[in-house]
Amino acid sequence: MAKKGKEKNGNNKAKHSKLIAQKKNKIKSKDAERKARLKAIVEKAKNAKS
Repeated sequence: MAKKGKEKNGNNKAKHSKLIAQKKNKIKSKDAERKARLKAIVEKAKNAKS
């Protein structure tokens, strides 16, 4: 049976979840930027060959 009252580490869990989400979003955005840069470089190289 669940205990009544305040959740034990509720605030810490919420902060941790928020920080982890920020970290994941940052990694995703950096990865997307890197892919876009590489794609632009590849396109430029293809156009230079032609």
